[in-house]
Amino acid sequence: MTRLTPLAASLPSTVPFVGPEAQERALGRPFAARLGANESGFGPAPEALAAMRAAAGEAWMYGDPEAHELRQAIAAQHGIDASHVRLGEGIDGLLGDLVRLTVSEGVPVVTSAGAYPTFGYHVAGHGGALRAVPYAGDHEDPDALLAAAAEVGARLIYLSNPDNPMGTWHDAATVQRMIERVPEGATLVLDEAYADLAPDGALPPLDPTDPRVIRMRTFSKAHGLAGLRVGYALGHPDLIAAFDKVRNHFGLGRVAQAGALAALRAVGWLDDVRARVAASRDRIGAIARDGGLTPLPSATNFVALDTGRDGAFARALLAALAARGVFARMPGVAPLDRCIRVSCGPAAEMDVLAATLPEAIAAAEAGTG
Repeated sequence: MTRLTPLAASLPSTVPFVGPEAQERALGRPFAARLGANESGFGPAPEALAAMRAAAGEAWMYGDPEAHELRQAIAAQHGIDASHVRLGEGIDGLLGDLVRLTVSEGVPVVTSAGAYPTFGYHVAGHGGALRAVPYAGDHEDPDALLAAAAEVGARLIYLSNPDNPMGTWHDAATVQRMIERVPEGATLVLDEAYADLAPDGALPPLDPTDPRVIRMRTFSKAHGLAGLRVGYALGHPDLIAAFDKVRNHFGLGRVAQAGALAALRAVGWLDDVRARVAASRDRIGAIARDGGLTPLPSATNFVALDTGRDGAFARALLAALAARGVFARMPGVAPLDRCIRVSCGPAAEMDVLAATLPEAIAAAEAGTG
């Protein structure tokens, strides 16, 4: 591939995730329970479905490149000016644009070893020098992240709160202290994909005038619109405006904008989903404990289950679950990889998990797959 740039040629041939569809093709059958991608099996609000159906007839037109109506609605919800809001193709797309704006070859960036891998994927793609610090137990370590950022002169510092892949969280005061200690010249990338599911006191107050932090939100989780790829960033207007230099201006289609706008207004549905997620987390925890696994506290729509063994056993358990029709995932870095991660879902899929997990644990223990 001589047409590749030297940087591109040096990158590993890898992707952050292997999708469940690829696994289904390998297995030759669909999963009975899709519990690995932290989607919302409870689906979108009826109002969002109606809005998308109505917009489908206009799908021959590009979406508004400014996403004006949706941007204004998000700003109004947060009590801020729309100049602080940027829409993008999910948080993944926004992270890619942010890295493109701020990171070039050799520029240092700090994250946690085992944190959401797509951020590191983008950094590697632009030649950034990624420094990863360990988790402190099952939490990302704000002090270690800040110390590493000061040491290397990091341009970006990545923190997800609530956390993926562990489901844990820091309280608002801890995150606010981290923002106040961001080294000169750095920006804290605060990934709040699970903000709609976070408990009270987990999210610091929003100050979009603070140039030290940019916050990312999504419609993929609690709103049940993962397939539309709609996310947004909240931040200082100078940084938000800079996205126009590199973003895909037609990246958000007309149907996606209509669905997200209706979902934003469907407050009752969001409250209902929160209640269903909480009930599902409890059910996952009970199923796990029955099988001898330990559920970690979670502020997300998934639960990390500590197997009490190592990563090899967790991988064997995932394979055994997949062979029995259950799609789940696990952290990729030790010691986090002693866990598997199970997404919340409807009662029928929880029933499949309850019936399958004991068999899968026994198969993993016996080494029989």
